[in-house]
Amino acid sequence: MKTQSTANIVIPFYSSYGTTHRLARAVEAGVGNVSGATVRLRRIPELPSAGDAMSGQDAYDAAQAEMEDIPRVQHDDLRWADGIIWGTPTRFGNMAAQVKQFIDTLGGMWFEGELEGKATGMFVSTGSIHGGQETTILTSLAPLIHLGMVFVGVRYSTNDQIMTTEGVGGSPYGPGTMPREESGVDAPTPDERETARSLGERVTRVAARLQSTGGAPEKEEAAA
Repeated sequence: MKTQSTANIVIPFYSSYGTTHRLARAVEAGVGNVSGATVRLRRIPELPSAGDAMSGQDAYDAAQAEMEDIPRVQHDDLRWADGIIWGTPTRFGNMAAQVKQFIDTLGGMWFEGELEGKATGMFVSTGSIHGGQETTILTSLAPLIHLGMVFVGVRYSTNDQIMTTEGVGGSPYGPGTMPREESGVDAPTPDERETARSLGERVTRVAARLQSTGGAPEKEEAAA
């Protein structure tokens, strides 16, 4: 059953081999479950040096070809959005350099306070269940907080998936997944997709609420 809201949501993500892309699609579906919401899926571009290093690998080339029609994220996408849900694979417990490089271009928007008061969240993929799903999101909080965004995680009360003792990705900080080609299991799993959908829905509802109150009430109080 769809809930009623009005919010613009952008999902900027980077994906090398397609796992983060598939999780992004589940987040997108969650946003679509909220009536009145509009969503843009946007790709964070590859770094030339990384592309040169991975090009020629069948899995990498196939994943890049599959994402070719997804528009690259622009600053105007972030200006348009009421909520921003970031997707990244982990790199040694941190966000991928491609994502950080894009965030590092937001200095002008930071200076003008253009992202303050916008809801935000994050989803990740790792090479294994202990590969840094939680640390990647936690370490990513620093730039998001500097930009003035309002972080939204996943609720235990509506997500039995993150209470599991099985090898399923995701935490209260955000959805997560990992490749499972060797075991013959598709990634993300149904439980991981459900956690991703729930984040999409929750960020959208929070974004709509913030947007309806002006996003950053402290600015309104200062102006008054």
